[in-house]
Amino acid sequence: MIRNHTRHTGNRFGFIAGIAVTAIWLAHAGSSGLAFAQGAMKSRYGEWALVCDTPPGASSEQCALVQNVVAEDRQEMGLSVVVLRTADRKAELLRVLAPLGVLLPNGLGLYIDNKEIGNAFFTRCFNDGCYAEVVLEDKLLNAFKSGSTATFIVFQTPEEGTGIPIDLTGFAAGFAALP
Repeated sequence: MIRNHTRHTGNRFGFIAGIAVTAIWLAHAGSSGLAFAQGAMKSRYGEWALVCDTPPGASSEQCALVQNVVAEDRQEMGLSVVVLRTADRKAELLRVLAPLGVLLPNGLGLYIDNKEIGNAFFTRCFNDGCYAEVVLEDKLLNAFKSGSTATFIVFQTPEEGTGIPIDLTGFAAGFAALP
């Protein structure tokens, strides 16, 4: 776990705001495991769950890869990481739900296998937490497919961030299984 991480203001990893997605996938970390607002787990790929549902008004089922993690030393600091295709099938999105209380201006940092990828801005907050969302462009997608660990950096002060690692084992197979 990366602790006392200094904020980097470098690259923004493919951030594009305002992408409409038919289904909003809400995932929460908790002691009972994966809990979803809607949907059913279809299969597992390492630590990733393939979750599918047919949202109201949609003509077909929509699926997402989901992983929930909690910081080892701070049970209140959890993330839900969701990868999905847009309803029009023209883009793939990485959506991360962080807990309330994060420092919004710093955004969410990302390292893959200890290499800095960049930061993404939070787009909105709801009762369950704050969301950062980016388009999974080829370079970032390939880093997720070939990497072993992605570490998301959540800031609670401007100077320090808490690193929360997620296991990328099974990501490539799970992504290939997304309809």
